[in-house]
Amino acid sequence: MNNIYDSIIIGAGISGMTSAIYLKRYNLNVLIIEKEIPGGQISKASLIENYPGIKKTDGITFSTNLLNQIEELGLKINYEEVIEIKEENEIKIVKTNNNEYKTKTIIIATGRRPRSLNIGEEKYIGKGLSYCATCDGMFYKDEEVIIVGGGNSALEESLYLSDICKKVTILNRSNEIKADKILLEKVQKRNNIEIIYNEEIKEIKEENDKIKGIITKNNKEIKGSGLFVYIGLIPNTEIFKNIKTENGYILVNNNQETNIKGIYAIGDVTKKSLYQLITAASDGALAANHIKNNI
Repeated sequence: MNNIYDSIIIGAGISGMTSAIYLKRYNLNVLIIEKEIPGGQISKASLIENYPGIKKTDGITFSTNLLNQIEELGLKINYEEVIEIKEENEIKIVKTNNNEYKTKTIIIATGRRPRSLNIGEEKYIGKGLSYCATCDGMFYKDEEVIIVGGGNSALEESLYLSDICKKVTILNRSNEIKADKILLEKVQKRNNIEIIYNEEIKEIKEENDKIKGIITKNNKEIKGSGLFVYIGLIPNTEIFKNIKTENGYILVNNNQETNIKGIYAIGDVTKKSLYQLITAASDGALAANHIKNNI
């Protein structure tokens, strides 16, 4: 508790690890605190094709390479859950479930989590329900599965699952797919992927406490032993009581600084127009640069 860090980064996704790399190269004393695993949501992606300089990779490889890079710089990740941040005499305190740390600045990089269907599906996690095809897809080899959602993530994971599963049914609530055209074209070329438009889940069917299919709002029965949900994400901002937000997303200025001096927010947890790997990395660099110039 006697050591005062120049900056503590809450979250080890791409934005958080990018800011750590820049801060370390500026010769500042940095600590990263991560609740779960390095990489955040991107570690669950089966395919990455839009990051400059990397033609094609997957989320685990991308995240592992980034983790190796920060470890080679001598950066440390403490695996703890942050439960509160506060300020005392211009020094900021980061309180976790295990410790308290002092720091001159804080970078919030807590990202987002999957949105729920709100039909009581949580009881099926590990029994057919998943928010990560890359993690759980192999459990459904040669079986039929269902994906809920119509964005880039849903289509990317449908392509991944189509190589493993007998059939993939995509359930889309509107009459159009809101994903990149190139992804939709790839999906439409797969013989074992079907898109059903203007439908939502009304009920999950089960057998022996495991998912066996769904009933839609229009009373259509769809078989599937795996149900993968990709209906959006929610920012992880609940613990930051005095930080200004809009619809849960943290508001920042051009330097990624929040309404509280010395507290920054970067990546998917912030309100912005584009949520991509490259903008997350950019956020991390901007925050680190401003800290370096003002610490």
